[in-house]
Amino acid sequence: MSTPVMRQTGAAAVPAAVSHLQSLRARLAGGVQPFVYSGSLVRVRGLILEAQGLDVSLGERCRISTDNNRFIDAEVVGFHGDSVQLMALGEVQGLMPGARVHPVPGDIRIPVGPELLGRVIDGNGRPLDGAGPLLASSYTSLSTRPINPLERALVRQALDVGVRAINALFTVGRGARMGLFAGSGVGKSVLLGMMARNTDADVIVVGLIGERGREVKEFIEDILGDAGLARAVVVAAPADAPALTRIRGARLATAIAEYYRDQGQNVLLLMDSITRYALALREVALAAGEPPAARGFPPSVFAKLPALVERAGNGPAGGGSITAFYTVLMEGDDQQDPVADNVRAILDGHIVLSRRLAEQGHFPAIDLQSSISRVMPAIASPVELRRMQRLKELQSRYTSQQDLIAVGAYTPGADPQLDLAVQAHAGIRQFLVQDMHTAVDLAQSRAQLADLMAPYLPPEN
Repeated sequence: MSTPVMRQTGAAAVPAAVSHLQSLRARLAGGVQPFVYSGSLVRVRGLILEAQGLDVSLGERCRISTDNNRFIDAEVVGFHGDSVQLMALGEVQGLMPGARVHPVPGDIRIPVGPELLGRVIDGNGRPLDGAGPLLASSYTSLSTRPINPLERALVRQALDVGVRAINALFTVGRGARMGLFAGSGVGKSVLLGMMARNTDADVIVVGLIGERGREVKEFIEDILGDAGLARAVVVAAPADAPALTRIRGARLATAIAEYYRDQGQNVLLLMDSITRYALALREVALAAGEPPAARGFPPSVFAKLPALVERAGNGPAGGGSITAFYTVLMEGDDQQDPVADNVRAILDGHIVLSRRLAEQGHFPAIDLQSSISRVMPAIASPVELRRMQRLKELQSRYTSQQDLIAVGAYTPGADPQLDLAVQAHAGIRQFLVQDMHTAVDLAQSRAQLADLMAPYLPPEN
């Protein structure tokens, strides 16, 4: 015989149903844990961490649990069979076999906006200056959609950088990408600081990638100064930071510059140095098993360099711009270094600093014959171009005969062009030398070049 089911009818059933629903909600809220998908760490090979049981994509972030209830952030850099290859974004002490690896969905949210000006952050977007959390009004991401090259505005307006030799002889256009090629210790960081303090750009974004940790504070306090920092954002990923953090620091600085450009502002992006960025790319690629090619650099490095550089430049017509300076370290002052050679081909000009001039106390130590601005013909008048070319011609003629002049073998009157070069040399040298604490704007630079070259050019019609 079946047991009869007792049913409540009428108004008495309503309170019972409500009570039952409330009980179920309480059990769901307190007793049911959300499903967390994870894998496990199976191998550590050099810089590479291998995990299994994950369904992730290249470049995705993961979080690894350690033995002392900490977490280490990592990024997917490759695959090997059923294993996922990761690289840590920090120290890896405390990792154990079988550690849980949890995917972190979504791209990194980067705080941006006016509140970011004057701040110093690391390659992962965390504040370094002790000035509190980043309370930004907007956010952006590391991955942005490339601008259609046909939608970019042409480079037609000069940018004042406050350095006389660059303003007059290698005029920089708004939206141009320039390289600063130099060996170590010839004044590239000081020159970057001069431009950051004296430029007429609206916002300055500085990326200190792979440099010595001591130089970060030195650059901010002694070279950039309070005036420069007030309208700047500094991203610092020093040499002791993991390779992925250095790579992310370069991308972070570029993404911040892109945000301000998209707001209609003119941005000066200073990255010191793109060579250290390339070395970090090489470190990751080699650790992931990619074979080396040119001087130990895997092919992927030379594919990712233009991907970063091309993000700078002008936006659509009527919008903002990113004028970028990338420092390039030349090993042994060798301009045929593969990174230097590759970067030179994708930039709009390059300024080479000479160790010989630096040793003579000549600052900025710009090598006139090796430097060029490919955008200058579009933003300077024909008269200004003739003055620039005449100065370089006279300086080249003097330099080629400098040894003969020094030993007294030069005979005045034998070569009229050399006579003019000797006559103009003192004035040219004075024009090229500039104190690091002195600014010379674009109009002054052009006027001083006109006065200097007036005796050596035919009268203007």
